[in-house]
Amino acid sequence: TGPSASRSCRRVLARRSSSGTETPTKAESYLLSWGLSEQQLEKVRGRYRRNFNPNVEEKVKPLLNWLADLGLTQLQIQKAVVVLPSMFQCRLEQNIKPSVRWLLELGLDKSQVAKMIARDPRLCSRNLERALKPFVGWLSELGIKKSQIAKAIANQPQMFSRNIETNLKPKVRLLGERGFSQAEIARMLGSNPVILGLSLNRLTHRTSVLEAQGL
Repeated sequence: TGPSASRSCRRVLARRSSSGTETPTKAESYLLSWGLSEQQLEKVRGRYRRNFNPNVEEKVKPLLNWLADLGLTQLQIQKAVVVLPSMFQCRLEQNIKPSVRWLLELGLDKSQVAKMIARDPRLCSRNLERALKPFVGWLSELGIKKSQIAKAIANQPQMFSRNIETNLKPKVRLLGERGFSQAEIARMLGSNPVILGLSLNRLTHRTSVLEAQGL
């Protein structure tokens, strides 16, 4: 980080000391040195749900440096930390890196994965075996091509947060009930995956309108 971030950190620490407020933990001081503002740090504390003090050398530094090497900008990393400070509880080598390697094998490149994490930092906490693979496997079973799946999740990484049984399958069943064949559903979702992001009520309304128009 640059001199300006270090000066900002020293100013914040000086204000805290002079005002008698609690001294920042090592992890908090390190995030300040990375350029987080005091306001951002307050959000981190509030969302961490415990005293924010993950091990700097074992958790904080390795993850921040790895995100930077992946291609995220410092601003994107700062925003990711604020959105998901619990990412420091995730295991980089055992969980996060294997998920990224799997995404690369799926056909995405590093810049796409970096953008995915910037858009939805929760990707760092997604379990590969219980969340990522089952979701992609389900899309494949529908008949959606691998290249289409890769494009869909690259543009909408938040898709991984949707439950297959309670959120996605009811939408596919609805399309089937409206007369779409399995092949038609696959083509529809492959070319326009945003459909899966619609609420069931909204999708019901849209298909009803199309049905009424004879489409």
